[in-house]
Amino acid sequence: MDLQALIDRIRGRISAEEDRGDVATYIPGLARIDPARFGLAITLADGTQVASGDADTPFSIQSISKVFALTLALGKVGDQLWQRVGREPSGSAFNSIVQLEAEKGIPRNPFINAGAIVVADVNLGNHQPREAIGEMLRFVRFLADDDSIFIDEDIAKGEQDTGFRNMALANYMRAFGNLRHAVDLVLGVYFHQCALALSATQLAQAGRFLMLDGRLPEQGRVISPARARRINALMLTCGHYDASGDFAFRIGIPGKSGVGGGILAVVPGRASIAVWSPGLNENGNSKLGTLALQMLAEETGWSIFRAAST
Repeated sequence: MDLQALIDRIRGRISAEEDRGDVATYIPGLARIDPARFGLAITLADGTQVASGDADTPFSIQSISKVFALTLALGKVGDQLWQRVGREPSGSAFNSIVQLEAEKGIPRNPFINAGAIVVADVNLGNHQPREAIGEMLRFVRFLADDDSIFIDEDIAKGEQDTGFRNMALANYMRAFGNLRHAVDLVLGVYFHQCALALSATQLAQAGRFLMLDGRLPEQGRVISPARARRINALMLTCGHYDASGDFAFRIGIPGKSGVGGGILAVVPGRASIAVWSPGLNENGNSKLGTLALQMLAEETGWSIFRAAST
């Protein structure tokens, strides 16, 4: 299969789409992004990379950062994390507060905002926010093998200035005793991790360890094979908020989206894929990024539900 020709063909089909979705407007820095941008990058198991479109343009990865934050938190506290965060799909919007009252401040999973705020609380540990933020940045740079990755301070400030619902979620969980640190400190970590800026090429590389059972051939083991499988499982069942079931139904690949328009998708043993198209659908996921991944899965047969022999 000529993978480069395939992704170029997908880019051509995406460029012809008139309905590109709507960019997120509640974060000022995201509201200014051109919805015509599109990038697609793939890193294969042997390290080969192919890319098309705006694949080298950095964008705010937003909630995709929750995958890397979860990886760090599990490294710190292991399975104790699951006493404070669930592992079930939410069936609600990513920033919903409704379930927290009924479930006594325990978020459904680490990929909705409330769950990710608890994860940020774990990663803050006994550090100052700048130290926890620096640890996250170094980790993502290590995974991508690229020290040019940065945090977009303009996006982070915009999140702090407009993140009233996240403040409400954090205060609500603090009231239930599920945050151990001051809300402003935890949210400082959370907002900055969401403001990580990566290109599709860098993001595909950063997800490679999840494709290879938690190992990077050049650097060695990052996490155990069992933990990599569990993170992939959470990406499949919870990575697209209340559209996670539809994403699994249409594409069949573990994936994590962000309101910056990016999606990281992992085909175990085969490929790490990153796509960026800033326009979002009604669920807050990249409208054309999802379509591009569906085209890719159909053309390649990359689905965890398809027999390996086919």
